[in-house]
Amino acid sequence: MERVYTVILGGGRGQRLYPLTRHRAKPAVPLAGKYRLIDIPLSNAINSGFRQIAVLTQFNSASLNNHIFNTYRFDHFGASRVEVLAAQQTEEGEEWYQGTADAVRKQIRRMHAAQIDHLLILSGDHLYRMDYRELLERHIDTRADVTVCALPCPVSEVHQFGVMRTDHAGRILAFREKPRAGSDLTDLEPPPERRAAWSMSPDEMLASMGVYIFRFDVLRELLSRPEMLDFGKDILPGILDSHRVFAHFFRGYWRDIGTIGAFFDANIGLTAHESPFRFYDPTAPIYSRSRFLPGTKFLDARVSRSIVTEGCLIHGAEVDHSVVGVRSRVQQGAVVRSSILLGADYYEGDDVRAENTARGVDPVGIGPGTLIERAIIDKNARIGANCVIRGEIGRPDQDGDGWYVRDGIVIVPKDGVVAAGTVI
Repeated sequence: MERVYTVILGGGRGQRLYPLTRHRAKPAVPLAGKYRLIDIPLSNAINSGFRQIAVLTQFNSASLNNHIFNTYRFDHFGASRVEVLAAQQTEEGEEWYQGTADAVRKQIRRMHAAQIDHLLILSGDHLYRMDYRELLERHIDTRADVTVCALPCPVSEVHQFGVMRTDHAGRILAFREKPRAGSDLTDLEPPPERRAAWSMSPDEMLASMGVYIFRFDVLRELLSRPEMLDFGKDILPGILDSHRVFAHFFRGYWRDIGTIGAFFDANIGLTAHESPFRFYDPTAPIYSRSRFLPGTKFLDARVSRSIVTEGCLIHGAEVDHSVVGVRSRVQQGAVVRSSILLGADYYEGDDVRAENTARGVDPVGIGPGTLIERAIIDKNARIGANCVIRGEIGRPDQDGDGWYVRDGIVIVPKDGVVAAGTVI
């Protein structure tokens, strides 16, 4: 039995997802109302039978630690575990991670005792379902030193990813990380037989998913070179002539949720009648924290094309084409369209709400008569009555007083307050 250790890269500051990452690590950003981004790679690994897992992070890791501790508890007598490894001061230095490969290098001492043969490396901000056992099988069958998961990508989007060219057997001959838009990609064109075998259209190229599996002894040797800081920029392009590097083709739903626009589209896409991704699969469910919340209550409400999670109260409101997170409260006459409500971390009791109202403090949730459209309302936000919060495609990025606009979407950050009657 091949021994596999899984490493999930938590990413840096998550600037492209700001302000959702202002108070939390990128993998801890809520998803689909009740999950976190980190639940995707963790669930895929667990469902694949790979249960020795480390999550590498360095910024705002408190909420991530709390989520993992409260969710992924295995039998104390088994070998399964999920641990968070944060950047830290050591005798070797005190620098932050300088790249994806450097993050693994700085924690590799913690992995030596695991007696592993292969290291599976995943990203913490992608939405997809995958059985990594198929990747391992391909890796072993080809006697690869490194195997890279790849999928077809439109030429217009390849500047966001690593792009590769393979031979007829799938061995990678060329690799370029995030080529500049408009640059010459002729040397990365897939060979005709590969394009036909993988049913790729003429306007598609082969892009990296950011999912790799390395022979552990090979990776340890590569990481002994201090100039190797990043897998896509340094390691993969630098070893194609000296090592056996193969592609593992994947044709399924996969989304990089690294920007506000991508986060918004992925969540709203889940509300479609034939959603491209479904969280429940009896053979490979996506796991998350058990909260033991009551069922959601609808009082004279109209809800359509939406996901509404546990513990919510929708009272006399209209919700359409939206995702409503746990413990959300939407009051009389409010309208929520094409928006994401991340919910709340706690309930306000009736006495607290009455006390706050007497002090002029709006309760947590969406106030009466408020319109929200093309927006993301983060946790514990207090939106007063008769507000208008409306994003628009093409609206320029903007930082307001307690709100932001990114990719045409208005974001009210965690614990944000929007006074009654405000128009954004």
